[in-house]
Amino acid sequence: MNIKKPNFWDQKTPNLFAYLLLPIALIIKIFIYFKKKPDNSKMNIKTICIGNFYIGGTGKTSLCIKINQILEKRKIKSCFIKKFYKNQADEQKLLENNGKLFLSLTRKEAIQNAINENYEVAILDDGIQDKSITYDLSFICFNNINWIGNGMTIPAGPLREDINNLKNYDHVFLNGNLENLDEIETQILKINSKINIHLGKYEITNLNEFKKEDDYLVFSGIGNHSTFIAMLKGYGFKIKKDFEFSDHYQYSEKDLNKIFSEAEFLNCKIITTEKDFLRLNGNNDRKIKFIKSELNIIDEEKLIKSIS
Repeated sequence: MNIKKPNFWDQKTPNLFAYLLLPIALIIKIFIYFKKKPDNSKMNIKTICIGNFYIGGTGKTSLCIKINQILEKRKIKSCFIKKFYKNQADEQKLLENNGKLFLSLTRKEAIQNAINENYEVAILDDGIQDKSITYDLSFICFNNINWIGNGMTIPAGPLREDINNLKNYDHVFLNGNLENLDEIETQILKINSKINIHLGKYEITNLNEFKKEDDYLVFSGIGNHSTFIAMLKGYGFKIKKDFEFSDHYQYSEKDLNKIFSEAEFLNCKIITTEKDFLRLNGNNDRKIKFIKSELNIIDEEKLIKSIS
């Protein structure tokens, strides 16, 4: 199922729709609270969970890849852990392209498989809300452009859990344009004065494949389309048209034909994200180029100390 997040989720203050959905949000919070009690048993491997409160587009997968690169440089045998979801093949492929991925219907089973193959560190892409596992380290990722949206939990807002739950965690990771961070950092430290705040910014690594004088049609089906557009504009890309699809969107031939027709009409080159490109499965991808980006950690030594 492909569902786009409603626009009112990202408004600075909740609107009428958000308040109408508030009772449902409260029922969901109560249900989750009583559904599963935390399991205090630890597994025989170091676990680092990269999760989020804001649903989608917070840079979890990119941070997983960066942490894996750091550990591999230190000759530490690390791997990725991901719970299998049929509609997340793009993220699974991206992780497989950057390391060893253990995929299973439960995270515990995937971690056990990693233990059986003598891995030293398991890096979980998502799973903060999975209380069946006690993690050694947890990072809560946010995109500073959208931050917490209207501040409400699903379905009244974009949060999987209340922002005040940051008091239960040790690390926050902020990525985006890294501008106007003072207000966000102040909010975070009011909730948890001892929390470690890490910063990162995406950098395009295949910029030489594109000409800045060209006009571009951009499309994506990721958690935060607006962040992708902002990054491209920051690099000087001239965007004539953009199409936003829901996260993990599965493109049909009709969708692609519409994109090709519009690009031809506007005389534009077509670009998308690497995740979206992986979802095309070779369908008409010769007409489409993807942006390859890498997460640049602002203070990598601080991150290294945190995960060591």
